[in-house]
Amino acid sequence: MGKLHSAVALGLVAAAATAGAGDDLKAFPPPEQGMLRYVLQLPKQADESAFQVQLIVGKTVQVDERNRYSFGGKIAPETIQGWGYTRYTVGPLGPMVGTRMAIDPNAPKVDRFVTLGGEPYLIRYNSRLPIVVYAPEGVEVRYRIWSAQAETKALERG
Repeated sequence: MGKLHSAVALGLVAAAATAGAGDDLKAFPPPEQGMLRYVLQLPKQADESAFQVQLIVGKTVQVDERNRYSFGGKIAPETIQGWGYTRYTVGPLGPMVGTRMAIDPNAPKVDRFVTLGGEPYLIRYNSRLPIVVYAPEGVEVRYRIWSAQAETKALERG
């Protein structure tokens, strides 16, 4: 009889956890007009402190293939009142800037994903909550998972 109660209790806990995962998105309001909502649910990792998520925001545009380009803009984290969850909002992309290497004016343009300028935008890895990003229509949100090696090395004194 004890095994049956344990199995039922375990089933209820699993059902509650699954229901709670679906409810996490209820905390995130639908996007405003002109915005899109992107949602990323990360897989569970054994040691999530060894991982980070990089949010990459940009747009595919036609440019020459030799110069480097980026957009102005930023990703702003906001805490959702009453829930304590973080959502990320991308403002409008600023002007596109680029290097000014001389190229053949007849060279064909290529499609390239041009991102926000500046340092990579890294956030903590957490598989228990979705990462939710609101971005203007026409803006694309991508991500990259960074991981640390288990081995550490000592610095030399100098």
